[in-house]
Amino acid sequence: MKKILSSISFILIILAIWYTHNSTTPNASISDQVEASAFSTERALRHVKNIAQEAHYLGSPNHTTVKNYLVQELNKLNLSPSIQEGFAISDAGTLSKPQNIVAKIEGTDSSKSLLLLSHYDSNPHSSLGASDAGSGVATILEGVSAYLNTGKKPKNDIIICFTDAEELGLNGADLFVSQHPWAKDIGLVLNFEARGSGGPSYMLMETNGKNGNMIKEFMNANPEYPVSNSLAYSIYKLLPNDTDLTIFREKGNIDGFNFAFIDDHFDYHTANDTWQNLDLNTLKHQGSYLMPLLDYFAKADLSNLKSNKDFLYFNAPVMGMVSYPFDWIYPSVGIGLLLFILLLIYAAKKKRIVAAEVGSGFLAFIISLGLSGALSYALWKLVLILYPGCNDILHGFPYNGYYLIAVAVLLAVAVFFKVYSLFDNTKETPSLMVAPLTFWLLICGAISVYLPGGAYLIIPVVLALVCFLIMINQKKPLPILMLLISLPAIFILTPFITSFPVALGLKILFASAVLTVLLAALLLPVVGYYEKKGWIGNLAFFAVLIFFGIAHLNADFTEERPKPNSLVYYYDQDQQKAYWATYDHKLDDYTKNYIDRLKNVADNFNTETITSKYNNSFTYVTPTDSKPISTARIEATYDTLIGDIRYMDICITPQRSLNRMDLYLAKSTNFKKLIANGVVPSDVITKQGKKYNAFTHRWNDRLLTYHLRPNESLELRLQLHKDSLANMVLYEASYDLLNNPLFTVAERKNYMMPKPFVVNDAVMTKKTIDLNTVPHIKDLISSNPENSVTDNE
Repeated sequence: MKKILSSISFILIILAIWYTHNSTTPNASISDQVEASAFSTERALRHVKNIAQEAHYLGSPNHTTVKNYLVQELNKLNLSPSIQEGFAISDAGTLSKPQNIVAKIEGTDSSKSLLLLSHYDSNPHSSLGASDAGSGVATILEGVSAYLNTGKKPKNDIIICFTDAEELGLNGADLFVSQHPWAKDIGLVLNFEARGSGGPSYMLMETNGKNGNMIKEFMNANPEYPVSNSLAYSIYKLLPNDTDLTIFREKGNIDGFNFAFIDDHFDYHTANDTWQNLDLNTLKHQGSYLMPLLDYFAKADLSNLKSNKDFLYFNAPVMGMVSYPFDWIYPSVGIGLLLFILLLIYAAKKKRIVAAEVGSGFLAFIISLGLSGALSYALWKLVLILYPGCNDILHGFPYNGYYLIAVAVLLAVAVFFKVYSLFDNTKETPSLMVAPLTFWLLICGAISVYLPGGAYLIIPVVLALVCFLIMINQKKPLPILMLLISLPAIFILTPFITSFPVALGLKILFASAVLTVLLAALLLPVVGYYEKKGWIGNLAFFAVLIFFGIAHLNADFTEERPKPNSLVYYYDQDQQKAYWATYDHKLDDYTKNYIDRLKNVADNFNTETITSKYNNSFTYVTPTDSKPISTARIEATYDTLIGDIRYMDICITPQRSLNRMDLYLAKSTNFKKLIANGVVPSDVITKQGKKYNAFTHRWNDRLLTYHLRPNESLELRLQLHKDSLANMVLYEASYDLLNNPLFTVAERKNYMMPKPFVVNDAVMTKKTIDLNTVPHIKDLISSNPENSVTDNE
């Protein structure tokens, strides 16, 4: 009977893990029969198809096509959309001229406005933007249409804003918050985003204050499939990832909810971000958030969302959303520690734990934890050696990533059971619980101090203490009962095991392995009584081989899962030399046509050669013949000294169709102030609550990056110290290498695609601008310093 119950408990553990992963999203069904007043995944998908036909980043031909389509769709809803246009510059020094699409549904008695937010631009230069963020725009279009068809009249004004230039530097959101008159009336933002093409959509908040009322109102709205936890938000705040909603929080003190999905991260910002790859369950999940939240907040009091209390919160199958105040953090950890001490005393008195066996338990736990983490770390290093093409997937999550996560998890399971099988001579299983409980209480204590959003992890630990008490009193506790008590540990910890490497890259595979062992240790009240631990370990090792074999079979690049590569023509006007360049670590049949490894001169190139998301520089550079590439015309309109300060206005006019300019200052330049196309960037930026000088912590010698539309020029008004070395380096890039008449570049193979996150398929030029020799066209501005850049502007 015991063996049967143990077998049943083992099967139930697997089912609980499966259910945890498969109960977070609704099942989408494509049907035209959905009534107009309900959210239809099919109708939303039609919008995604129309939006994601081609890349539509700011400055691209299809950008206007998508903008016009969205205006047309909002007009069909009788919402009279308008275009907000103007220059904006981000804290990271990115300048552009976004065109936001804005509309409003008038409320009957608005306390504050509810803003529905997403961005319609795709990432330059090859992403089709189906998920990021065509899915968000489509969710709002379909959701608003369904809401209007209910015939309900909202109490609050409902604003729809499809921002532009989000991918460039959140410029559209900045423009809206800074300049649109409706921004001051917004009480709450619902922002729909994506960082992959599938999986559950996570709710992440943005608030300058405490979250108590926000969580309360979110739970009152009662979305059917909430996926969120305060630990994820605490980690999110530590990462350099921002969304449009960040601008609303930082510059408008406006609270909001992000809804974003991250699975299939390998599609993020690539030509594979197509409507065909968008998970329909995910699209329906976005709709399942919007509809109840739109209905609830359309009539809620949005002027009272600030709070003086923070809440822990998390979701779990069956349990739904759970929340409780931060005030409970230290008492709960203290109670857990006190219970642990009392139980140790109690167990010792009952002679249910033995010092030597407790020592063996510590040894087993530490070996399992360390060996699993080390082997998983080695696994990723081995993958990079066996499959060097993974180095060219810059966000670190390859196409076979899920199989490799399975390998790491199963490897940890195998190590755990094999190690613990060596300690089966331990007579008292309660002794084995002392080590994991000790470690878990230390972990919870550290989290309470340094990452308080994750302090709810004390819950499975307290439940493990309950199991510990039962184990002390019963030599053979009922496995099913122990499993039921331990289920919250599975529900709470399992999602992190898979989501961490998806979100942060497989370089942290070891984290999945370590979390697996930590979870398995909490399940010792069940699995610790198994008689066939070694057999389970062997089975897990066998599964490791199977999944690694599957990962190997899926390691090659295919038409469905193409290899990213890059090619740039680079002309240095200062030296009058031209080069072919790539960011690729492994040359392929495409790049080898232009790159000669034996003539590589990449080491001679400055790493500041146009910034990229992951700070990549050229890996291979080969000299080639020069082409007649026109570079920008630079003219000074004003230049004078007033005291120790040099005031200078210059105009940079492209002489070919450009997509971006990057300007760097000489390192010795004593730079004081800048105005770019009439926009004054902030002199101070805030990072994680601390204020810094913008020109030393933001620019880092890069004056700015300008993403331009055709025929736009750049007008700069500068203040420099008179003794500064007045040199600037100008990089110009156009994404037209493949169709530029000066070049004949072969088409990529069908198993290749342009590499994202870098300037690619581009014609790039570099030239140094000596501000002392820039020609003056005329003095358009008088010598009165009030007409130039002054400290009062």
